[in-house]
Amino acid sequence: MSLSNGRAYLAIPGPSVMPDAVLRAMHRASPNIYEGELHDLTRSLIPDLQAVAMTQTAKVAIYIGNGHAAWEAALANTVSRGDTVLVLATGPFCIGWGEVAAQMGVHVETLDFGINAPVDPARVSAHLAADTGHRIKAVLAVHVDTSTSVKNDIAALRAAMDAAGHPALLFADCIASLGCDRFEMDAWGVDVMVAGCQKGLMTPAGISFVWFNAKADAARGDCVTRYWDWRPRAAPELFHQYFNGTAPTHHLYGLRAALDIILAEGLDNVFARHATLARTIWAACDHWAADGPLQMNVAQPAHRSHAVTSAGIGSPWGDKLRHWCEHRCGLTLGIGLGRVPADGYFRIGHMGHVNAHMIMGALGTIDAGLKALDIPHGRGALEAASSVIATA
Repeated sequence: MSLSNGRAYLAIPGPSVMPDAVLRAMHRASPNIYEGELHDLTRSLIPDLQAVAMTQTAKVAIYIGNGHAAWEAALANTVSRGDTVLVLATGPFCIGWGEVAAQMGVHVETLDFGINAPVDPARVSAHLAADTGHRIKAVLAVHVDTSTSVKNDIAALRAAMDAAGHPALLFADCIASLGCDRFEMDAWGVDVMVAGCQKGLMTPAGISFVWFNAKADAARGDCVTRYWDWRPRAAPELFHQYFNGTAPTHHLYGLRAALDIILAEGLDNVFARHATLARTIWAACDHWAADGPLQMNVAQPAHRSHAVTSAGIGSPWGDKLRHWCEHRCGLTLGIGLGRVPADGYFRIGHMGHVNAHMIMGALGTIDAGLKALDIPHGRGALEAASSVIATA
């Protein structure tokens, strides 16, 4: 017997659950790309994308591509071959950003902080202070690593850079966090920020964004090409310059609906909802961990993402639990991406279009899976989780 018939729940850390309003907005014939509604809609996205990033000064460029495309665009517009960038690794994603830089002919220095803890600002400050010749052109950090669920304090990182008196640009990858964990581009002193549409922005994967301030725009290295150039995209004279070609028409309609949902709820309310749902999951995990192998990857709550929770449970139980949840109950959990052994881990995505009953349903399914597979675990997880919801 299968209990999975009915609407499945994709509880992975992106692509996230798509609201019906987004899907309805995209379910249409191709529009006129030369004039009219599509042009007006696209222009309307820009101030709202700035609002979600909490910036009044940065411009934003839209690219047809995933987050890796945004990585390359951010670098292409700011660095030159032979420049040096500093990668602050708290998981595989910032390392991956550095690998893109290296393939562009950029020298990469890496400070590795492991996979269980955030960047240490003091260590960064010391490294930059030692760079008296200011070789380092940019500091690359991930706000939330999608694999490890580590959340970095970007404001503290900017303070550390300023304390070292270093002029490097600060880059932030918010692909997993935008619209979930609080991020303030202007207030935190970020020069370049990248994100994708398929996580907190609740739109099917396919477009990504780069926000950049005047300091970043002035950097202008020799790696930029016609396609990646953010200047015509951010200030187009003609509509097709937004995308250097044909617009991603249906994604734009979906994104418009998603931004409407976010702004109607209000950013502060969006952040509060994600924080409460994250604490709900952590409460359950704490109880499961009390008498069994399950452990959250990040020990300190302040260093955990509100968008994704990464947990280890031992090989091969991560894969077995995921398989049971999906094929018996219709709940899809994230794989142990970038973890060794991969089958000993799983991730819960709690980003974007999620609410209390969805999270409680996911936790109930995981609890049932632990029982069905005879995986040792502590009791009372669902009671603890529901108490978080009840007292929110």
